Amino acid sequence: MSLHDDAVLVLKSYEDQEELRQTYLDHLAVHSDGMWKACRDGHITASALVIDPEHGRVLLTLHKKLRMWLQMGGHCEPVDETLAAAALREGTEESGIAGLILLPGGPVRLDRHHTPCAWHLDVQYAALAPAGAVAAISDESLDLRWFAYDEVAGVADESVVRLVEATRARL
Repeated sequence: MSLHDDAVLVLKSYEDQEELRQTYLDHLAVHSDGMWKACRDGHITASALVIDPEHGRVLLTLHKKLRMWLQMGGHCEPVDETLAAAALREGTEESGIAGLILLPGGPVRLDRHHTPCAWHLDVQYAALAPAGAVAAISDESLDLRWFAYDEVAGVADESVVRLVEATRARL
């Protein structure tokens, strides 16, 4: 199965945000290259909110290009066999934490936003950090920091706040 086909199946089984979900499905129906950065009309991206429920905190990255505190995430790559694998790869690469485990139940949220390269149709997962996880900054970040749940609204935009709320609701 292709990554495109996997994304369609994931989105068809996602049971929230109906209008936005349909926008993603319509995009994939029209764009056979809609999973890839080369698609200038926008593309599916995958992200993972790294969460440490035991300590009531999330790991955010200060994105180098956007200069915003965000969850880990980005473009799908040819090595990604599934959308979930793309989110897990991005989460691991950008957090430096090995052993992340995606929260069961598929994506937590969808978020469509414009970036310097194109529209990102982000499929957002949550990843549980293993006990004692130590983060390591990647070259895509200016900073990497754990934030208590109630600190997120003070540093991040509404999309990240909604992702944290949806993740906590699923825990």
